[in-house]
Amino acid sequence: MQFPEVGRRDFAKLLGVGGLAVAAPSLLTGCSEGAATAGRVAAARTWRVAGAAGTGLGGFDTAIKKLMQARNISCGSLAVMRKGRLIHARGYTWSDDAALSVQPTSLFRLGSLSKAVTATAVMRLVQDGRLSLSTPVTKLVDMTPPPGMTADPRLSSITVKRLLQHLGGWDRDITPDPTYQDRLTASALGVPLPVTKAHMVKYGAGLKLNHAPGSTYAYSNYGYLLLGQIIEKVSGMTYAAYVQQKVFAPLGITRTRPGRSLKSGRAPGEVPYFSQYTGKSVFDAAGTTVPAPYGSFNVENRTAMGGWLASAVDYVRFTKIFDLTGGVLTKGSVDQVFAKPETGLNSGGSYYGFGWSVRDVTGGKNTWHDGSLPGTSTIVTRRYDGVTWAVLFDQRDDPSGLAYGYNEISAPLHGVANAITAWPTTDLFGKYF
Repeated sequence: MQFPEVGRRDFAKLLGVGGLAVAAPSLLTGCSEGAATAGRVAAARTWRVAGAAGTGLGGFDTAIKKLMQARNISCGSLAVMRKGRLIHARGYTWSDDAALSVQPTSLFRLGSLSKAVTATAVMRLVQDGRLSLSTPVTKLVDMTPPPGMTADPRLSSITVKRLLQHLGGWDRDITPDPTYQDRLTASALGVPLPVTKAHMVKYGAGLKLNHAPGSTYAYSNYGYLLLGQIIEKVSGMTYAAYVQQKVFAPLGITRTRPGRSLKSGRAPGEVPYFSQYTGKSVFDAAGTTVPAPYGSFNVENRTAMGGWLASAVDYVRFTKIFDLTGGVLTKGSVDQVFAKPETGLNSGGSYYGFGWSVRDVTGGKNTWHDGSLPGTSTIVTRRYDGVTWAVLFDQRDDPSGLAYGYNEISAPLHGVANAITAWPTTDLFGKYF
């Protein structure tokens, strides 16, 4: 089956109820090649669960195994943190290949969970006085369109803040997401494949805005591509180097890295990715048919919007920043991350902050995000009661037709968390950092 050139699911559809609670092992293999083989007989598969968990948390294992088994997901990982302590760290393997072994430290593509990373880097620049949220993107990035295309005069009204909150005016439900238009970009610019981030920026600069900047929420990968370029411009460093130094290093996170598109570029400990679909390669003019997760889109160009690799334990540790741990962001900066946008609440009563969806609830805020790429389905949840989890899977589709949306993955975990009356006080971070 051919994979259509689309990105993540329409995130706005998830904001109505999503994210709201109801009321040292070896990295060598991660998960091996056999996990990406379709059509395995489920009855031949067996479970292997690695890692550790505090007392009384078996319900989380049961929930994840049920989600994976119903969809024949081969590789998964779950990390749960409560009030700054890592209390559950698991890697799950559901396969008939005895060589497969997912660890709590195995690396997965994060998809759009990467956006919170980019937003954090932007806010560090703001906090350090090197960038203003009110600066127009046109003063920071060259937005000259390709020959034959005209820049929308409203581009100068798109500020850094509006990019962070998806209020730039690009709407992929009206105009196809330019970050997935590699062939059109190459044609418009007269350049060969693969295109670069600079090519994608230039092509997008020639598209007419679908909404007045600041007027309408519309999820935009292109906006986060621009934020990555802004980080490079202001910091004088590569995007990845700045993030590693200013965001991850203060927390002792060292495994994270930008992902690679092709199977040959897999990092040590990175899982393989599965999809029932194929697509045309964006790396050659011939349009060679390739497995959808490997070459039908350019991961290297997507780091700022969706291309980071991390383990589940890495990601929940990253979220400690928003609990004011690690010295990366101050309370004032975190408050800005979760502040309401100029458009106010959406119809479901939530809103998009800087890289996070947010809902105000009695006792605090629930914040969350999901990620989706061919071969990737991920979620992160931060509950008002101090419970945080990250779930990473190595596929987002299968012949069952079951959904992989934020709500489908998070709901059973909320059920488990809501039933726990005595939380363990163990802290497993020392095992992995």
